[in-house]
Amino acid sequence: MKPVLLVLVYLSEEHRALVSERFEMIYAPNAGLGADRSNGQAQIAARGTDIRVVLTNGTNGLLAEEIAQLPRLELICTVGVGFENVARDAARARGIPVCNAAGTNDDAVADHAMTILLAAIRRLPFLNNGVRHGLWRDDIPRPPHVSGRRMGIFGLGAIGKKIAKRAQGFDMEIGYHSRTRRDETGFQWFDDIKALAAWCDFLVIAAPGGKETYHIVNAEVLDALGPQGVVVNIARGTLVDTNAVADALRDKRIWAAALDVYENEPMPPAPLLEFENAVLTPHIGGISPQAIHASVLRFLENAEAHFSGQPLLTQVN
Repeated sequence: MKPVLLVLVYLSEEHRALVSERFEMIYAPNAGLGADRSNGQAQIAARGTDIRVVLTNGTNGLLAEEIAQLPRLELICTVGVGFENVARDAARARGIPVCNAAGTNDDAVADHAMTILLAAIRRLPFLNNGVRHGLWRDDIPRPPHVSGRRMGIFGLGAIGKKIAKRAQGFDMEIGYHSRTRRDETGFQWFDDIKALAAWCDFLVIAAPGGKETYHIVNAEVLDALGPQGVVVNIARGTLVDTNAVADALRDKRIWAAALDVYENEPMPPAPLLEFENAVLTPHIGGISPQAIHASVLRFLENAEAHFSGQPLLTQVN
């Protein structure tokens, strides 16, 4: 008999078929934390005594009260790297491992970080729209170039390192602040994010979400970044104070913002919508056909390891 799996996130028909080869799958994707969780909760109420595995993501997570309703639960996995809204303490208390899909979407996120940074610096949305309305280059100030400038990375994990590698292709100087100092990289270390922001031209946020990093990019950090600075967020929306970014753009205290993630997703960040120098994308940085497929395969690999008594590949608790 196949183990029962509850899936709380969207999967394509192809991936649902792949997962169903190994599991009896209950497919009940939620809209997200704080939104309508009724799909998943209805299935937990109906089949909670049967469910042995849950597949979710960092945004949906799995709440402590939901874990409490799953007496046979023995594995929680996330697609993507994030796991911030999985109740890890509740899982640990029951001896339930939590795994993410680390290493499956790093390239996609790093590519996207560079894409929106370049778009913000060179004002691509404005220029693209302007050409359609007769704009010519002599009518506007010249946008600055990218190469040879300074990138500061907050969070030098796997994704941060890949962003740095791409930035080096533009001859950028790299500085960083991270929970772990990584002298082997040769990059310049800063002991806090404000000092990093004061040093760099482009501040890229690539650190985990959660209470410790909530609104760590605030008005003080943006002021340190300065009027030629660009803030980029491809991590979690909660790290950046949306209203502070709007105020900084309005007062021209920073050059631009490039955000793939923002607070209160999936609702658009209303305070930023008036600014042409706020480049916004819908949390798509880690989503490519290749990355999603690799993430589903990583889940299946972790599940196979769990049920065969082998070490898990990407356990996070």
